[in-house]
Amino acid sequence: MNGKKALQVLGNERIDLVVTDIMMPEMSGYQTIEAIRADNKLKDIPIIALTAKAMKSDREKCLAVGADDYIAKPVDYDVLINLVKAWSNGRR
Repeated sequence: MNGKKALQVLGNERIDLVVTDIMMPEMSGYQTIEAIRADNKLKDIPIIALTAKAMKSDREKCLAVGADDYIAKPVDYDVLINLVKAWSNGRR
């Protein structure tokens, strides 16, 4: 979907973990992460950022805006599942 829709869902449902693409329409993943971190009710939800860019600076930017972890495309699903398990189990 997009960042605006994600924030609506987060405001209405209990979500345990967010996996967000950085390149989304209407509101980027960076903006979405910043909005989640700015909301006291949502700020502790673990966030995994997903991007097609695999440069070190992209990873650092994702973490700097508040993502807890980062994975580059193409997605290695075993790595993604391990990250989801780790962050879902309170790695924070």
